[in-house]
Amino acid sequence: MAAIGVHLGATCACAAVYKDGRADVVANDAGDRVTPAVVAFSESEEVVGLAAKQSRIRNISNTVVKVKQILGRRAGDPQAEKYIAESKCSIIEKNGKLQYEIDNKLINPEDVAKLIFSKMKETAQSALGSDVNDVVVTVPFDFGENQKNALGEAAAAAGFNVMRLIHEPSAALLAYGIGQDSPTGKSNVLVYKLGGTSLSITVVEVNSGIYHVLATNTDDGIGGVCFTEALAQHLASEFQRSCKHDIRGNPRAMMKLMNSADIAKHSLSTLGSANCFVDSLYDGLDFDCNVSRARFELICSSLFSKCVEAIKNLLQQVGFTADDINKVVLCGGSARIPKLQQLIKDIFPAVELLNSIPPDEVIPIGAAIEAGILLGKENTLLEEEALIECSAKDILLKGVDESGADKFTVLFPSGTPLPARRQHTLHAPGNISSVCLELYESPGKGPTNEEDKFAQIVLQDLDKKEEGLHDILTVLTMKRDGSLHVTCTDQDTGKCEIITVEVAS
Repeated sequence: MAAIGVHLGATCACAAVYKDGRADVVANDAGDRVTPAVVAFSESEEVVGLAAKQSRIRNISNTVVKVKQILGRRAGDPQAEKYIAESKCSIIEKNGKLQYEIDNKLINPEDVAKLIFSKMKETAQSALGSDVNDVVVTVPFDFGENQKNALGEAAAAAGFNVMRLIHEPSAALLAYGIGQDSPTGKSNVLVYKLGGTSLSITVVEVNSGIYHVLATNTDDGIGGVCFTEALAQHLASEFQRSCKHDIRGNPRAMMKLMNSADIAKHSLSTLGSANCFVDSLYDGLDFDCNVSRARFELICSSLFSKCVEAIKNLLQQVGFTADDINKVVLCGGSARIPKLQQLIKDIFPAVELLNSIPPDEVIPIGAAIEAGILLGKENTLLEEEALIECSAKDILLKGVDESGADKFTVLFPSGTPLPARRQHTLHAPGNISSVCLELYESPGKGPTNEEDKFAQIVLQDLDKKEEGLHDILTVLTMKRDGSLHVTCTDQDTGKCEIITVEVAS
């Protein structure tokens, strides 16, 4: 038996397969182990991957990039609004859902993600030589339930049997078998993920083979694209200096430079210098420029500073020093950059830096190992119980206080180990005949908004009281997969309502 692990990132996707007791990333039909998460639409076909990315220069309004950033989000969501403002594709709201408008057709973000998952399934099945559909899909730790559901549904629509959604930091630990080589030991591990559009850092306590997230933080303001843009701006300055043309206001020319800068950035992870050549960059003029690794590091010095400052901030948040960390795991394509690796080593001079697996392959390999666990392979190194999932966001209950005013109560703080159970008694005015309790999820960094609501439960036909209060007992159970079972009971009459909020699984 075999199974698949898939990581769909904002800019790239990667598939790994589990077979014969081991997991490894598989190459696509172009021979690449990582596939751009880009989909180009035309009248006759949809193209996924490198070909779509390369054709974006001439088909920009019909090419979707970074679809992960909008999956499961609604209009009004700050992340969605930021994405819409930056998108070159037209995005509209219809029936409460955000959709791409391409060639007079409306396309759901989930359908775009489905095409990428289909590409990953085709890649994995081609490598295995069989129609294996069992998959574990990774999700960012800060994904809410709507986003998890959208990602899981897209994978299922592509024909996958989604066995589980697993958090990316957990997958990174699984890839290196952390906690299993010394099952009785206790250690603290820092997972450092620098992806295409975000930086996520997580501190995990590993104790007797059990993983417990102590703290995590994601910065959507820095990622691999920022390094590419910085290099592209430098190349634009070089072109202006040599050819006397400022192309920064020309979107087509700048996109050509972005493509060239992206290739050069990847080359500089292994070479001391890289050549940037663009045929007919502007007004028939070719552009040819060499960039050294030292120059690249100087251009991106402020970005490197942000990348390491984020580590120090998270350690301070959890009350740790560098000496409290035993291992550091690098993941995400941009964690390949040698300068970044050296800066991290400088922070943790006595700590084991795990980068033997290519950083952009760590997370899908961990997902494939988890898939092997779920298949019940006896020769898998890990037990399923070794993985403790945690709630990604605060789960709050909105009710009313004795005066009838809205009141929020945090029932599951972010980072709560799962499964978990909470019991809460709500006191509602006795002169009302129905009570509506609403559930919200929030990152905890600001006020709770209406768009954060993900479920509600209503108790009706309550006996009104001239004096006294309704005592509503609410019992919530959150399972390891993130699904939530809610029971509300009126203590006076025994009237009861039950709901279950499922997740994609």
